[in-house]
Amino acid sequence: MTLSPPVEIDRRIPVWKAFLHQLLHLPWTWRITLGYLTVMLFIPIAAMFLKASTEPPARFWAIATSDIALATYNVTFVTSVLAALINGIFGTLIAWVLVRYDFPLKRVIDATVDLPFALPTSVAGLTLATVYSNNGWIGSLLEPLGIKVSFTRLGLWVAMVFISLPFVVRTVQPVLQEMEHEIEEAAWCLGASQWQTFWKVILPPLFPTILTGVALGFSRAVGEYGSTVIISSNTPFQDLIAPVLIFQRLEQYDYSGATVIGVVLLAISLVLLLAINFLQAWARRYDSK
Repeated sequence: MTLSPPVEIDRRIPVWKAFLHQLLHLPWTWRITLGYLTVMLFIPIAAMFLKASTEPPARFWAIATSDIALATYNVTFVTSVLAALINGIFGTLIAWVLVRYDFPLKRVIDATVDLPFALPTSVAGLTLATVYSNNGWIGSLLEPLGIKVSFTRLGLWVAMVFISLPFVVRTVQPVLQEMEHEIEEAAWCLGASQWQTFWKVILPPLFPTILTGVALGFSRAVGEYGSTVIISSNTPFQDLIAPVLIFQRLEQYDYSGATVIGVVLLAISLVLLLAINFLQAWARRYDSK
């Protein structure tokens, strides 16, 4: 659907009136879209920024750059990026297997991939903390190696990997299903090996989609609370993440401080997501050449 032709506006009319005139002449689909986004997205974000702006600039900076806040940013974003990257690799592999191979219980495994979507995050955290504890099924095998997962930053990473995995699989899977096998067969006929075919024929058009899945998984990991608060020890400067710090500030009735941390978290997430989007656009332009 395309927009209707722009309405001619008298240049002497103020800019805000011209903008309002254009807005009133938009198609109904645009009006509904803008209205919904305004109510559900723009107004809540604006309210958060307005609440944070009630703090003087000096105090805002002091809260945002305090030692504990900087430590939580590091734990939150570094761990989320690592979880998203590992899911970018293994999520793509899982999608490949689900699309290219037929095997017993395929539909069951395919449905199980969506389990982190439906499973309450607190239940996921409790399950992971139990399985990876020192006497758990997996934790008991890692303990003799000196590896402790539950109530450590490693456990936090495991929880983020668990809850963000479906985003990569479900993003890559439909694109793989639509890819033409004739292109791969042509590469094989020209003497390319399976690895060369994947690296030079399949991966380039698939790379922007993988980035999309990684971005979605990263966003989910950054905002996760229910599972991470259970499997980590929530110790400052070790495995305390920003969402938990925000909740702790709210428990202390420090609403402005919690909002400041939330604004910084939002700003950093937005910058990282924009960077991923630019990388996606660059990958698409590179693939089209």
